[in-house]
Amino acid sequence: MTMSDIMTTTSNPAESGIDWAEKRYLIIDDFVGIRQLLRESLRNLGAKHIDQASSGGEAMVLLSKTRYDVVLCDYNLGDGKNGQQVLEEARIRNLMLPSSVWLMVSAEKSVESVMGAAEHQPDAYIIKPITEGVLLTRLNRVWLKKQIFREIDQAFADKDYLRAARLCEEQIAHHPLHAIDLHRMRATLLLKSGDPDQAGAVYEQVLQEREYNWARCGLGKIRMANGDADAARMMFQAVITDNRFYIDAFDQLAESFQQQGKTEEAFDVLQKAAKLSPNSVPRQRALGTTALKLGNIPVAEKAFRKCIEIGEFSVRKTVDAYLGLARVCGQKNDTKEAIRLLNAAVHQFGGDQVTLRAKITEGLVYHESGDFRRARKSGDELEVMLADENRQRPDTETCLDMATLLFAVGVKEAPVNLLCYVTRNNHDNAPLLDDVQKIFDKARMADEGQELIKSARQEAADLMNKGVLLWKTGKLTEAVEWMRGARKQLPHNMRVLFNSAQILISHLQENGYQRGLADEAIGVLMHVDAIAPGQQRFAQLMEQLALLAPVSGVVAAAAASEYEAANGPVPESTRWSGA
Repeated sequence: MTMSDIMTTTSNPAESGIDWAEKRYLIIDDFVGIRQLLRESLRNLGAKHIDQASSGGEAMVLLSKTRYDVVLCDYNLGDGKNGQQVLEEARIRNLMLPSSVWLMVSAEKSVESVMGAAEHQPDAYIIKPITEGVLLTRLNRVWLKKQIFREIDQAFADKDYLRAARLCEEQIAHHPLHAIDLHRMRATLLLKSGDPDQAGAVYEQVLQEREYNWARCGLGKIRMANGDADAARMMFQAVITDNRFYIDAFDQLAESFQQQGKTEEAFDVLQKAAKLSPNSVPRQRALGTTALKLGNIPVAEKAFRKCIEIGEFSVRKTVDAYLGLARVCGQKNDTKEAIRLLNAAVHQFGGDQVTLRAKITEGLVYHESGDFRRARKSGDELEVMLADENRQRPDTETCLDMATLLFAVGVKEAPVNLLCYVTRNNHDNAPLLDDVQKIFDKARMADEGQELIKSARQEAADLMNKGVLLWKTGKLTEAVEWMRGARKQLPHNMRVLFNSAQILISHLQENGYQRGLADEAIGVLMHVDAIAPGQQRFAQLMEQLALLAPVSGVVAAAAASEYEAANGPVPESTRWSGA
């Protein structure tokens, strides 16, 4: 690349009316010469505050310390994180301002690279060589557009989705040129707030004007959520026929097949999606898990190994890939490699939950390979872990896996307690309770399992109803205290969590704002959003809290940040930005 390739000036910075001088810039590129050329281009635009990073790791350190207005990031950054992974982590960790501009700058032209970066939604993807004129044109275009979405993005960051959706509607009247983008974001926000009917109406309105694939996919997701998997499947297939590179349609089509129990069809779609855009940790994990379920060991092994490879420097690095690959090795009777993987998982990820899951997988590996003595030993060690009152109960899927293993090695009391715990936390989730019953059936406890499920469901309902009764009879302080106890016993029961948050908010409404109670309510709702994003009641309660706060949204955002600092980022689908 020559100096003239980058330094040719074709635009006047003053023409845009944007003051580029006082904004903060970050250039991320592993070649010092390119960093210097881009720095000079920015200086010619008047920029004064320019930082540089030569690697993904160095970039993350700078992004953690400073909120940049503009980031110019190369895709290939040598060893460590690539540009896609830096962008992905910055999004998930909320290291960017709502108005920040992220330009992915790269010489990469392959479909795989471009699609991988595009999945994490940079504001623009610019192919090198880049002239100063092209850079300024892109910056002006994206910056002006970002300002339209600035307040909307801030409401999104505050998780006040209903307010953000209303702001989209207001902006449509003022900015008709950006109406399509605003409609798209409004529909996304309505879905996140748990209002699929309104979101569907937005998609239908857009589709009357033009067959946008994102609108068809959105409508397909709503059909799928409403249980009409066939209609959803046809919509996703139509999108793929229209655009074979629309990767979201592949992911959603696979999910629709999974919901219908068509595992082989889901597997075929996931294979195509992974071939098209292979650098997605969640996609490779899904492919590996589906292949393992079908007994396709070669594909499962390849997918899990790819998942580990691309996850090494990704914020989405997952222990699931290590556990899945260990299961694959067990199927191949390579228990030595399986145990090595499990030890690596415990070493790299740490924590009680990972140790517990690794021990479950170890038992399953031994059991499936016919080493019943060691499988029983693993089961005995799991029993000891479960007896530890200070140890947090595992998530639902882990509980089911553990119960399955314990029954298989001849243990009864511990898996029964686990399944009753799962039932109490999901007492109105019929599909999950069917899975619980199937585990009882396999353990030859069909009738006893039915009675245990019935009793556990009633126990959960009684615990919740007592708190609601106290609330309805005006005993708010007692109701708050009761629901704290209920949350401790049933930490993943959605109805208990929502009712607890509602009672806390009612206390604030009746007795005045108290920061401690508001933070407690936010913590409960953040936990809900982590377990099951997109609940309508979540959005409604978050809005009620925002209205109660001394400065609307500020306290809620602060409390949410404190929660995430203590518990880690709340998992959610990749954030869609209007720009």
